[in-house]
Amino acid sequence: MLIIKNGTIVDPSNKIEKKACLIIEDGKIKAISDDAAIAEEARKSGKCEEIDAAGCIVAPALVDVHVHFRDPGFTYKEDIHTGARAALKGGFGSVVLMANTKPPVDNEETLGYVIEKGKTTDLKIYTCATVSKGMKGQALTDMEALHSKGAVGFTDDGAPLMDKELLTRAMRKAAALDVPISLHEENPAMITNNGINRGKASKYFGIGGSPREAEISLIERDLEITLETGASLNIQHISTKESVELVRRAKKRGANIHAEATPHHFSLTEEAAIKYGTLAKMNPPLREEADRLAIIEGLKDGTIDIIATDHAPHSAEEKAKPITEAPSGIIGLETALPLAITNLLDTGALTISEIIEKMSLNPARLYHLNAGTLSIGAPADVVVFDVSALREVKGYASRSSNSPFTGEKLKGEVKYTIINGTVVYDSFGCSAQL
Repeated sequence: MLIIKNGTIVDPSNKIEKKACLIIEDGKIKAISDDAAIAEEARKSGKCEEIDAAGCIVAPALVDVHVHFRDPGFTYKEDIHTGARAALKGGFGSVVLMANTKPPVDNEETLGYVIEKGKTTDLKIYTCATVSKGMKGQALTDMEALHSKGAVGFTDDGAPLMDKELLTRAMRKAAALDVPISLHEENPAMITNNGINRGKASKYFGIGGSPREAEISLIERDLEITLETGASLNIQHISTKESVELVRRAKKRGANIHAEATPHHFSLTEEAAIKYGTLAKMNPPLREEADRLAIIEGLKDGTIDIIATDHAPHSAEEKAKPITEAPSGIIGLETALPLAITNLLDTGALTISEIIEKMSLNPARLYHLNAGTLSIGAPADVVVFDVSALREVKGYASRSSNSPFTGEKLKGEVKYTIINGTVVYDSFGCSAQL
């Protein structure tokens, strides 16, 4: 038995936000109680360990539905084990992997490899399969077979799907399987050099860059397909104010639409690309301040219902290449919660309950995962964190360190990550004792 005492329990699924004890037994949530007598009775019932979470938030472990662990094929950047360590350090209990590995997860053998290797970690690892064979956008994978073998959704993330007819068929299949389809919305025909916003940043580097219309045009198309097919659509890493408004309007029309915001898109603008170069190069790129504020407004009113990291590790050698040659993407699992606390909670944009809803409950619901809640009988996947701790970003658990936030001081520190009632990450920085 494990008792987490003196913390503030935040569980949006049950609308709980109060100081209480969380009691865990046999890997599951047994009780949430502000009655000291109940906790004392639990102590007497048998072997019991305790965590003193004074000054900390106790919440469902975070869930990230947009993660790249690069395994198989690119394990010099990250593998399933190093990625899992980064996720646990960041307070995540469950992640959904993207399928753009080498080979891609478009077949049962690769799918099985990822799922079985994921089981060797403490993290709960799920994976999508690709929508199209080889991520070429020409022929659909056997979505039914891949789903039956464990794929929790479908995406060609990293390769936008340009064939409208193929995407329509894919959405119909996803709707029939009751799984989400997640889309990377950038029309490559409109992009001269990806990863850098067409505007001030592209002018600084003397390149063409990626215009906002590349995202807007595909989102506009795909929202209409979603309304037609009834599919559960997840718009990945939204970056423009126009896209936020398109999603807002489509939701009002009754579409089954979800949208992700990354911590970097609600924290930074294209000014960061000018300052940090390739370390702030990403797809879609960092945009303007009006876009960043629109994303925050979308998070506030529920238009954007998920915060996802798009954790994208790359080697230092790759990121040292010129701006037009270096790959896009940054790591994000270890900085996601501090960025949310620093740039959303401390600014008054979101409450802590709203942050947990978007980083745990809503992602779990999108992918039908048994996570994101502290309901009685639920798996005891828990994060304990201090919202007031100010820490310098350094010492990554990820194999890669490609982040513009390195060296920054951010609010918020994960103290413990608990999976199925077992402490799997301990920062050793809290006064709590096991």
